[in-house]
Amino acid sequence: MPGSNLRALEKAKQLPADCIIFDLEDAVAPDAKVTARKQICEAVRSGAYGDRELIVRINGLDTQWGVDDMRDAAEANPHVILVPKVNCALDVERASHMLDAVDSDGNIGLWAMMEEPLGILNAREIAATSETTRLSGWVMGTNDLAMETGALVTAGRMAMVSWLSICVAAARAYGLVILDGVFNDIGDGKGFRRECEQGRTLGFDGKTLIHPRQIEPANEVFAPLPEEVSFARAVVDAFDLPENANKGAIRVDGRMVELLHVEMAKKTVAVAEAIAERKSLSVEAR
Repeated sequence: MPGSNLRALEKAKQLPADCIIFDLEDAVAPDAKVTARKQICEAVRSGAYGDRELIVRINGLDTQWGVDDMRDAAEANPHVILVPKVNCALDVERASHMLDAVDSDGNIGLWAMMEEPLGILNAREIAATSETTRLSGWVMGTNDLAMETGALVTAGRMAMVSWLSICVAAARAYGLVILDGVFNDIGDGKGFRRECEQGRTLGFDGKTLIHPRQIEPANEVFAPLPEEVSFARAVVDAFDLPENANKGAIRVDGRMVELLHVEMAKKTVAVAEAIAERKSLSVEAR
């Protein structure tokens, strides 16, 4: 949400979203950048957003606002700073070093927007910097990709599927969180749900949203199904049994599962528990 929109910043305190991205870049007009930065920093410091992960998307470091954005945002201590238009490893290293200078304790994560053709071509190189920098996540900038390539954003995103898949593969290879891009037509609920389903099929962890009405369907699509959670708990419990301590593969509910499935199962259970906690907090708030 735009950092220049105080009403939106206030409303976000009650939204059932996992993360809030406070934007200083594309959604903020040039003459409102400084005011937006101040409002975002105040919002982050307020502690009024509960357990939501707070992310500040700064302006590009080569713009007139980028360096001040990085410094002030880091001093406000969000969970993550999101850097736009990352095209190569040097972009990540520069941003990480700047963040180190302000946040010496290493509490703040660094995410990158993957939104230009060169960034897609350098996806592996960029992801690999996570081994030596603070990089821990990516957000797909599908609008910018469409603009830069001239690709048409059609139902099914045929032109983008290969780019999205490349980034998912690189993110998974280096342990990064990766979020799908936005869906622009807020009036097309069916189209939005289809794109969420496509994103989950491709392997994304979640989807970035531009309107509160998109939160509920996104939460539904990216949440594990009850039967998935039940089986995941069974897998974890089975491998915890003493008789299975040294086994690499066992049978659970008629299916063969291996040790690699345990980590997947633990992630599924963790997501389910986080969703249950979010629902509980929402009920209490009402």
